[in-house]
Amino acid sequence: MAAMDTVITVEPKAMGKLLNIRSAQPDALDLGIVLTITGVDGAAFAYEMALMLVEDAAPDDHVEVHGELPVIIPKSDVEHLRGSVMTMSRDLLSPGLQLQNPNSPSPEILGPDTSVELTGEVADQVVQVVNTMINPAIASHGGQAEVVAVEESTVYVRLGGGCQGCGMASVTLSQGIEATIRQHIPAIQKVVDVTDHASGDNPYYEQAKK
Repeated sequence: MAAMDTVITVEPKAMGKLLNIRSAQPDALDLGIVLTITGVDGAAFAYEMALMLVEDAAPDDHVEVHGELPVIIPKSDVEHLRGSVMTMSRDLLSPGLQLQNPNSPSPEILGPDTSVELTGEVADQVVQVVNTMINPAIASHGGQAEVVAVEESTVYVRLGGGCQGCGMASVTLSQGIEATIRQHIPAIQKVVDVTDHASGDNPYYEQAKK
C-alpha cells in the first residue's frame, strides 16, 4: 500500500505540528494523517485532515511516508492534490496548518493553441469556440456547455453534466468560458449562465422568454 511516488510535500514546521497532534493519541505510532478533499470553498478546494490507523487505509488509497508520519490520500483525490505543500500559515489572523495547492477545481480552458480558424457569423464562431475549445476542457470534469443564444455582444450558455449545480460554475464561466470566447471573438463582451442550477430543469432564461 506504500506509494512509490510523492504527491505532497510537508515542510518541517508543519511536520512538527502534525507529529505533536498525533503524539497526544495513545496509539500514535500506528496512526497516519488522512488528507481528503471535501468540496469547494470559493475558487479553491476545501480539505479535511484526520488521524486514522494506517492499517485501515483502503487498498487503493495512496500512502506516502514523510519521516515518521504516514500520509494517506484517497485515490480520487491524488491528482487534485499533486504538487501541494503542507506548511504553517504566516498570516497572524489565520494561524495553523495550511495546504498550498497548485490545482484548481475549475478546468483550465485558455491555452496557447489558437490554431482553430473561426468562420461564419459571430454566432457561428461562438459555437465553434464552445465545441472545439471549451467543451473538450470541461469534459474532463464531467461538464458541458451549450450555446442557447447570441444577442448582440452577449452570449447565453447553459451548463450541463458536472457543471450544473457545481459550486465552481461561476468561476468556470468567468475565468474559463467567458475569457476564452472574448479572447477569440472580440465582438463578444459578456457571457451569461442561463442554467437553473437549483432544479436542473427549465433554464430561467428560457422561462423569461415565454
